[in-house]
Amino acid sequence: MRKVVDHIFRFGTGACATLSCALLLGIAGTIFLRALPALDGSLLAGSADARFAQGDLAFQILGTLLLVSTALIVSTPIAVGLALAKSVYLGPGAARAMRLGLFAANGVPSIVFGILGLVVFAKFLDWGKSWLAGGIVLGLMILPTMTVALVERIEALPTRYLQAATGLGLNRSQLVRSVILPQSRGGLVAGGLLGLARAAGETAPIMFTAAVFSGATVPDGIRDSPVLALPYHIFVLAQDTYDVDARTRMWAAAFVLLSLVFLFSLVSLPARLHSTEEARFG
Repeated sequence: MRKVVDHIFRFGTGACATLSCALLLGIAGTIFLRALPALDGSLLAGSADARFAQGDLAFQILGTLLLVSTALIVSTPIAVGLALAKSVYLGPGAARAMRLGLFAANGVPSIVFGILGLVVFAKFLDWGKSWLAGGIVLGLMILPTMTVALVERIEALPTRYLQAATGLGLNRSQLVRSVILPQSRGGLVAGGLLGLARAAGETAPIMFTAAVFSGATVPDGIRDSPVLALPYHIFVLAQDTYDVDARTRMWAAAFVLLSLVFLFSLVSLPARLHSTEEARFG
């Protein structure tokens, strides 16, 4: 009976995995086929004018990379501090409360972060639409993802590493600097790249704080320095569904964004696998 249950479970797991992969490939293939007419050399021409006859996406890609890079710079030190506090410095009760708070923060809708950024940066600080405001908001949004990934890596460290370091007389700060942080880099890299994959596709936070549809190039300051971004570009083009050219460029922009997100996820995979191998055999 147990073997029958095991076979059924394996079959069900394989069927679910196959269905998920088929759905992913189907969605990606549909986007590629619809984007194909617009995938030519003019796609990266680099015009700041988002006219429907152009369809170039160079500044949209640049703006998206600027936003997610800023988000990574903002969120990394905070994620490291929170992860160390939860795993090393806090007691069991406070650590459980922090874990609950991280999971709750990870479930906050992105539009809430966008409204918060609008109130704080655009209204209170009078920055207007600013690439820095958008990067900070995205950084706060991906912070729980990065922190949880790093916490899981720290807690998966072999106990003999910590026992050996303690036996050598290292205090808590030396233990963090010499053992925990060097051995947890994979978790931080994986969490950061997964967070970037999420941030790259978000529309609501940057719509309120950082992105415009046309007229922006490379920002030259902080206040009133918006950028073009792929998610917002797709959002605007999707509202003009009666224009055939707009639909074609919308699918082209969606394909570029999907490729960018896939690249972040693909780069994060070796780091996650390396972290898992170290935790299992290290």
